[in-house]
Amino acid sequence: MAKAPSKRKRPSREDFMLKEQRKIESEVFDRPTLLVLARMLKKGIFSSLDFPISTGKEANVFRASIEEGKYLAVKVYKIETAAFFRRKEYLEGDPRFSRIKPQSKEWVYAFAQKEFKNLRICEQANVHAPQPVYWEKNIVVMEFLGEGGLPYQTMNIVHPRSEKDLKSVLEDIRRMYKAGLVHADISEYNLLLGDVPYFIDWGQGVVTRHPNAERFLARDVENVLKYFGKFGYKREPQDVLEWIKG
Repeated sequence: MAKAPSKRKRPSREDFMLKEQRKIESEVFDRPTLLVLARMLKKGIFSSLDFPISTGKEANVFRASIEEGKYLAVKVYKIETAAFFRRKEYLEGDPRFSRIKPQSKEWVYAFAQKEFKNLRICEQANVHAPQPVYWEKNIVVMEFLGEGGLPYQTMNIVHPRSEKDLKSVLEDIRRMYKAGLVHADISEYNLLLGDVPYFIDWGQGVVTRHPNAERFLARDVENVLKYFGKFGYKREPQDVLEWIKG
């Protein structure tokens, strides 16, 4: 027997969106975070927080306005240590954060600070990544990557346009390695495709002094070549690794 259709009224799209927005607000905007955002507004770092452009288990990213037609990206790490403790391999062993106590708010703040420091290294090394603007506690403010007020899409959605995109990605991996940095989590989901591919999500990035840096680098290269290989752009992993370290 066919199941009778439910008589319950489906929520409208507006109700659904409102529910999702309230969920985001409850997850992200606790009192300490609101106080930090208020200080940033008072300092004039941005004039308004507009809307979420990316949501995740550990952090949400919002578009913020500076003035008419100019924007920043504001990444708010959630004050929830469990998700970050599962990623302890990226923090433990990084000499920059050797004194951080695990399973505390400091653990979350460390990942935010780590992202900001890594973005600074990228900026100095001319790696295609958002330029860092400001950091405090669990919030990182950075360059907004997009056009027309909308963010660039990730490569898993738009796909590479030519072999030039692969060349750009590999050249940037080489630049960051020469600058003493490994992204440690590269995939098509954290590459934004603008005029060139841009690397995002730098909280897990490690310096080359990290005991697992070489393993993370090899994994990054493998992930990149596996993804681009699906579109016919092939390279040998060992050759690429030797060239990066060359």
